[in-house]
Amino acid sequence: MINSLFYDGYTASIYYSPADEVFFGKLIGVNDLVTFEGTSVEALKQGMQEAVDDYIETCRLLGKSPEKSYKGVFNVRVSSDLHKKIALLASQYNVTLNDFVKSVLQYASSHQEIGAEVFGER
Repeated sequence: MINSLFYDGYTASIYYSPADEVFFGKLIGVNDLVTFEGTSVEALKQGMQEAVDDYIETCRLLGKSPEKSYKGVFNVRVSSDLHKKIALLASQYNVTLNDFVKSVLQYASSHQEIGAEVFGER
């Protein structure tokens, strides 16, 4: 299970510290480190809302975009066997390797249950 919170279009990964008995979160997809915490779920949600609102206001004052920019290009390292398998699959569908991988990633990103199948419960 992915532990996430959502607020105003922002996503945060959530963790629990048994030693401190506190939940803490970190915004993902932003250019800076933005964290928050709470001793209850309600306090954690409130902390996220305050952190997001404060971050947006700080970025506005600094004249910078709060969202992380993505170029749309990244490298993926795979084994030579996997490379061969997906290259053969792509050719069977008469598409480039890049288009094949793009389509698979698009499908996976719109079917979040795949994450649980691949990575198990988290």
